[in-house]
Amino acid sequence: MCATCGCSDSSLTIPPHHHGDGNFDHVHSAEPSTVVTLERAVLAKNDALAARNRAWFAGCGIVALNLVSSPGSGKTTLLERTIRELGSEVPMVVIEGDQATENDSARIRSAGARALQVNTGTGCHLEADMIERAVNALAPAPNSVVMIENVGNLVCPALFDLGEHAKVAILSVTEGDDKPAKYPHMFAAADLFIINKIDLLPYVDFDVERCIAYARGVRPGLVTIALSARTGENIGAWYDWIRAARVPAAV
Repeated sequence: MCATCGCSDSSLTIPPHHHGDGNFDHVHSAEPSTVVTLERAVLAKNDALAARNRAWFAGCGIVALNLVSSPGSGKTTLLERTIRELGSEVPMVVIEGDQATENDSARIRSAGARALQVNTGTGCHLEADMIERAVNALAPAPNSVVMIENVGNLVCPALFDLGEHAKVAILSVTEGDDKPAKYPHMFAAADLFIINKIDLLPYVDFDVERCIAYARGVRPGLVTIALSARTGENIGAWYDWIRAARVPAAV
């Protein structure tokens, strides 16, 4: 069970501890009803704070994007390039989520954007109250974009609403094209799916169309962009998506 969010699976089996002398200590998990009650309480509190964040963002004309992925997908590299190439047109601030270090926030500042690092310790995801505190510290300008780089994890961040305009799921071609099938909750929650590192396609066994089919199997019609944050191939499609997200829908 995650120590922070209480996520668990009743089918989880914890083997007994073997002393080496033929004796075992049997480990008993919490009652399923207790775990479910805890999960609901944690998520309900988070959802209430997320709703407050969302209302504040909307009132300021701010678009908040929650970037979610496993570690090493290229989220920070994508943000660095986005800031350098789009930052003069679209004002951006960045909230960086990691368990430890300020490495990524330092990279973002070097790219030219203000950033605040949120270190979660043992936590495997960001939560709405963390975003509220970070936004208060960053004080983003009206009509700007708040980029939230979540902790690298394809499970828990799918459950926690931060008050964002959209979840952007990022997958690199080095991770395997079946990830949307293996982690369906994340891709079902996504509003945009980015396949990154397509410059490496000649060197890996990754079928882009099959990956997209898996993703749309859990989220029909999911918008997908395949690009390379390193070379810039097709990155303009990502920039156009950001521009469109900032334009109010026609009535």
